[in-house]
Amino acid sequence: MQYIGRIIIIAFAFVIVCQLFYYLYYFIRLAFYQSKKKTASQEYPVSVVICAKDEAAKIVKNLPGVLLQDYKTTHEIVMVNDNSVDDTKFLLEEFQKKFKQLQVVTLTQEAKLIVGKKFPLSMGIKESKYDTLLLTDADCTPASEFWIQKMQEAYDENIDIVLGYGPYAKRKGTLNKIIRFETFHTALQYLSFALAGDAYMGVGRNLSYKRNVFLKNKGFSSINMIPGGDDDLFINKIANKSNTAIVIDKEAYTISEPKKTWKEWKKQKFRHYTTAKYYKPKYKFLLGLYSLSGFFVYPLFIASLFYFWKIALALFAIRMIVLAFVWYRSMEKLEEQDLWKYFILFDVWMFLYYIVFAPSILRKPAKKWK
Repeated sequence: MQYIGRIIIIAFAFVIVCQLFYYLYYFIRLAFYQSKKKTASQEYPVSVVICAKDEAAKIVKNLPGVLLQDYKTTHEIVMVNDNSVDDTKFLLEEFQKKFKQLQVVTLTQEAKLIVGKKFPLSMGIKESKYDTLLLTDADCTPASEFWIQKMQEAYDENIDIVLGYGPYAKRKGTLNKIIRFETFHTALQYLSFALAGDAYMGVGRNLSYKRNVFLKNKGFSSINMIPGGDDDLFINKIANKSNTAIVIDKEAYTISEPKKTWKEWKKQKFRHYTTAKYYKPKYKFLLGLYSLSGFFVYPLFIASLFYFWKIALALFAIRMIVLAFVWYRSMEKLEEQDLWKYFILFDVWMFLYYIVFAPSILRKPAKKWK
């Protein structure tokens, strides 16, 4: 029995060391992040690209926030109407009468060999005029009229990619808190990794990159047969140690309405995770080790208590103190600080989360983006 106990406590110590590595090497970078002060500012012409498929109601609600941006430099809004059969066409025609910067790309035929959102997005990028692209979704609205300004400020001569944050609106209920926490937790990872020179994904709700980089890499050609990936897989492909910046200014957020039922949210998350298997081996290993070590924290902690309870409690306490500190600072940075008081419950939730969503990695992705 003592031999089994040693194995268990060693295994527990290993997962704690793994967790501390991620928190003290990667995640603490976001917790202490301060944007660099520029001595000189430059404004770039910007093309905002949005794809919509049967989203007339969301266009009415969210598009004005994009069209009314306070950005003095040349810019355009490229709206791709992807085979919509609702009132999208007529709504966009009305918006065009009032806003000359709105350009509409109408698609009337599905791309048979290109699945997902990549074809309409590619068409929007192709029709765009300017080299700085800023992407969002039809169900997102900018948090302020300075969204374009704040996102493009991160560019300099070495930067090709800018990663933004796209939180979900605060609503009442447990599901809303879980959705917002999961969004925060995902951002904690991809933003921190980017700060460490290991950018591996972005989110299409708030993402910017250079048009010439898109064209140089032949767009989405290498991932056309994968339904998702227009944001994470493409960034996974083109990002390197020095070409990616982040923006976490609250005026640069894009805000989305969260799902209202557990079933809808679960379906959304399953769709998002089906692309993880296509990441570069390095990131599959790093993200896999983080998730796996996080999953085993509680089972091994409980098992260790039966053999070396003092050591187990000490190791567990160290991890929780570091986690609580990093989450607190990072939640402050991302305007999610109201979630911090539930941090222990969220940490336990992540154990259940891994059980529920791990099978999605093995699932075959759906072929439609809407």
